Amino acid sequence: MRLSRSFLPTLRDTPKEAEIVSHRLMLRAGLIRQQAAGIYSWLPLGKRVLANIERIVREEQDRAGAIEVLMPTLQSADLWRESGRYDDYGKEMLRIKDRHEREMLYGPTNEEMITDIFRSYVRSYKELPLNLYHIQWKFRDEVRPRFGVMRGREFLMKDAYSFDIDEAAARRSYNRMFVAYLRTFDRLGVKAIPMRADSGPIGGDATHEFIVLAATGESAVFLDKEALDAPVPGADTDFSGDLTPIVSAWTTKYAATEEMHDKSAFEAIPEDRRLEARGIEVGQVFYFGTKYSTPLGAKVSGPDGADHDVHMGSYGIGVSRLVAAVIEASHDDAGIIWPSSIAPYQVGLINLKAGDANTDAACDGLYQRLMNAGIEVLYDDVDGRAGAKFATMDLIGLPWQLIVGPKGLANGEVELKRRATGERETLTLDAAVNRLVAG
Repeated sequence: MRLSRSFLPTLRDTPKEAEIVSHRLMLRAGLIRQQAAGIYSWLPLGKRVLANIERIVREEQDRAGAIEVLMPTLQSADLWRESGRYDDYGKEMLRIKDRHEREMLYGPTNEEMITDIFRSYVRSYKELPLNLYHIQWKFRDEVRPRFGVMRGREFLMKDAYSFDIDEAAARRSYNRMFVAYLRTFDRLGVKAIPMRADSGPIGGDATHEFIVLAATGESAVFLDKEALDAPVPGADTDFSGDLTPIVSAWTTKYAATEEMHDKSAFEAIPEDRRLEARGIEVGQVFYFGTKYSTPLGAKVSGPDGADHDVHMGSYGIGVSRLVAAVIEASHDDAGIIWPSSIAPYQVGLINLKAGDANTDAACDGLYQRLMNAGIEVLYDDVDGRAGAKFATMDLIGLPWQLIVGPKGLANGEVELKRRATGERETLTLDAAVNRLVAG
C-alpha cells in the first residue's frame, strides 16, 4: 500500500482521555477512533491487525477440531429467560425492544443461543463431540468503560462452545481448547499464562484465565516463576490424543488471579520463585456441565438408549482486547513494536527523497519485488521530512524499515532497520530483498 493512497491519521500529541500506553498509542498511530464511551471505530491499520489476529485464532480453532458458525448480535430475551439468566445478568446487558414490542438484547455472550441451535439439530451421542465457534461483536454496558479497547463496551470476541455426552468427554474437550489457546497466544507473540480463576456470570466448576503479564494490567496475579517455563505444544500436536500431560504441565505450578489467590499456598513456594504482578486477561475457558443444557432441554440419546443432558464448556478469546494487550507487552518510547505474525504490514519502505527520479525508481522496484514475494509493504512515497518519516514508522511499529535515499543509492545501497532491536544494516538492494524474504 502506498502511503499517498492510504488513510493513516496519526496524531502528534497524546489525547487527554488516554490513560494507559496501549490506548495512547492506538489513538496516536491511527488504529482507532472513539465514537462514544467505550465504543470505537477501527481505522485501516487497526483493522488489519484485527484481521491478522482473527486469522490465527481461526487456524488454531480449526486445528483443534472446532467448526465455525456466525450468530447474530441481537438475541431474544425468551432464550435468556429459559436459562434463568435474563434477570440475573445485571445492568451490563443492553435490553431493547423491536417495533413489535418483542424484548431483545445485544448479546454479551452466546451460551443460550448456541444451546438453542444444538437442541434443534443434534439428537444422538454419535454426533458428539461437537465444538462450534464464532467471531462476533458483543456488547456489555460497563459502568466505567476505560483504557481504550481494553475495557470497552463493544468488543470483538471469539467464543466456542463444546457439547459432550458426559463429564469425562467434556474434560477432553476442555483440554483441547486449553492447548489450542496455548498455541494461539504463542503465535500472536505474547506469553499468556493460564491461571485458576473465578467463573463469574458464566458459571461452572472449572475455569482458567489466560493472562498476559503487564505493568498496566487490570488485576493482580500471583504465580510460581516456574509456571513461565512450560513448553508450548507444536503444530504437530495430536488433538485427538490424550492432552492431559500438556495441561498438567501448565497447571501444576501455582498461578492464580486475585479472586482465587490462596495466600498460604503461595507462601509455601520458595521466596525466590514467587512472582506478584499485574495481568491482562486475554482469554478464558470454562467447563460448566449441564448448567445450560438442562433448563434449555438440550439432550441426546446415549449408548444406553436413554436421554442425557449434554455437558458443555465455553471458550472465549478477546480479539479486540488482544490488540491492546500486545501493545502493552511490546512497545518502547517511540511507539508500538508489532510481532511479525500480526503486524499490519511487514515492511515500511521509506523514500527519503520522493520526486527524485532515481530514488523513486529504486523504491518502486523494491516495492514491486517485495509485493511479488508475498511481503506486505507500506510504502512511504510522500514528500516529507526524513525525521517525520522515521517517527511515523517507529510509531506504527512495523517489524522492518527499508530506507532508501540518494546518497546510499549512489553506492548501490539501502539501509534496513529491525524495529524491535533498532539494529541497522547497510545492504545492496538485492541483499535487502533477500533478507526480508528470508524473514
